[in-house]
Amino acid sequence: MALPPSLRPLIVAGDISAPHTLDIFLDYVCPFSAKMSLAIDSVLRPLLGPGGKYEGKVKVIFRPQVQPWHATSTFVHEAGLAVVRVSPQHFWPFSLALFKDQGDYFDQPSLTRTPLEIRANLAKLAGNVFGSDSNLVKEFSSLLEHKGSPNGGNSITDDLKYTVKFSRQNGIHVSPTVLWDGLIANEISSSWGEKEWNEFLAAKINA
Repeated sequence: MALPPSLRPLIVAGDISAPHTLDIFLDYVCPFSAKMSLAIDSVLRPLLGPGGKYEGKVKVIFRPQVQPWHATSTFVHEAGLAVVRVSPQHFWPFSLALFKDQGDYFDQPSLTRTPLEIRANLAKLAGNVFGSDSNLVKEFSSLLEHKGSPNGGNSITDDLKYTVKFSRQNGIHVSPTVLWDGLIANEISSSWGEKEWNEFLAAKINA
C-alpha cells in the first residue's frame, strides 16, 4: 500500500520494493499491539531482512492507529511521528521503547497529568533513544508545540490526520489489525510466534 515519501520510515521490516505488504495497525497504548511489536522485532524483521528466508518478498508498514478511548493515544502517536521527522532511523527503536513503557501512558497513570507533562515525558523517552544528541530532542519537542492559531494543532498534525484518515477509509477499528496486500487477515494474532508467521508467509508467498 502507498505511503507519502515523508512517512516511508514507517516501513519497519523488509525492503520498500518488496511485492507483498503487511500493513500492521498498532496503538502504542494497546497491550496487544505491544505483543505484536515484539513479534515484528524478533520474528518478522529477521525473516524479511538481509539474509532472511523472505528477503525482498514482503515489507511491513507500521500503521499508527489512534484509539481515542485511550486518553493519551493522540499524544503518543504524535511523538512517534515526530521521531519520523527528526531522526527516521530511530523510529523503530523509539516505538519499541514506547511499547515497553506503555503502562506510563495508560489512563490511570495519566489521569492527573497535563498534555505538556505527557509530552515532556515523551521527550525524555525520545532523548534516551537518541542518545547524546540534545539537538534532536529540541527539534522533537518543537514539533509538538502548538502553532499560533488557538486550534491549529502542531507541526505533526497533518501527518497524524493522514494516519487517522487512512485507518478510517479502510474500516480499521481495533488494534492490532493486519492487512495482507490490502485485505484484512483476521487469522493473524498478536500471540503468533515464529512457527505461525512462517506458516502464514509460506502459504501466501508460494500460493
